Amino acid sequence: MFKNKIISKAKELGFDLIGFSDYQHLNEETSKLKEWLNKGYQAGMSYMERNVEKREDVSLILDEAKSVISLGMNYYIDEDFESKEGKVSRYAWGKDYHLIIWEKLDILVDYIKTLDNTFEAKSYVDTGPVMDRAWAVKSGLGWQGKNSNVISKEIGSWFFISTIITNYEFTEYNIPHNDFCGTCTACIDSCPTSAIVEDYVVDSNKCISYLTIENKNKIPDKFIGKFENWIFGCDICQDVCPWNIKFAKQTDCKEFEVIHKNLSVSEVLELNKESFKKKFKNSPIERTKLKGIQRNAEFLMKRN
Repeated sequence: MFKNKIISKAKELGFDLIGFSDYQHLNEETSKLKEWLNKGYQAGMSYMERNVEKREDVSLILDEAKSVISLGMNYYIDEDFESKEGKVSRYAWGKDYHLIIWEKLDILVDYIKTLDNTFEAKSYVDTGPVMDRAWAVKSGLGWQGKNSNVISKEIGSWFFISTIITNYEFTEYNIPHNDFCGTCTACIDSCPTSAIVEDYVVDSNKCISYLTIENKNKIPDKFIGKFENWIFGCDICQDVCPWNIKFAKQTDCKEFEVIHKNLSVSEVLELNKESFKKKFKNSPIERTKLKGIQRNAEFLMKRN
């Protein structure tokens, strides 16, 4: 069976979750996105304001879109931090996941084309104008948690999402999960900057992950002493999630081998452009550039 062969190949490549959804306009999701944008919750991420029409209708990306395949790759590594200083978000401990998953997606798409040479696809790894979390929910990978991450009953929320838009029409599609967050507010209660302003809504202006990665400006002084030593990203809302505490599993992907778990604030401040590029080559930490990571280090020093 065509679909089963795709699932088998995806699993072979290291994808832990795979789901299929039929092409549709994301009307409700786009309405919520516009509301989020109107409130300014995107902070400095102006790219979120562009191509909203493509986020709503993926046929503007692939003319003959009939289906969306969503994939999840577990990146959880069951290790503690080496120290409390300069903590790095778990997703950035190893090699940049884009480089790992892009290659695997290309292999998967090429394989599918050998099964049916009429198969066409556009694939993304949280890049491009695609609402990957919305499609992951529709494809049955999990439900959207109150911290806005997609949560799987099998492995929690420690997984990267990738999306394949295709012209192939499958005979059967996945059914979305129910929302199993219930009355739990662990993620909301634990956020030290109160970034989860209501269920399922994150204000990036207050989010430690945004402030230490995407943010190009000074970190507001009102957050001094609230970063809990996070120098790149933040995992608090995932660390406290009961689904992660109970169901997180060690990744089988050797390519996520740990390189950076902690960064010494003093060592970061001693870096120059050349040493920064060498130290963080092919790491997600490259995204902040030297200026950004040193800004973060200087900000952490203000806590005292």
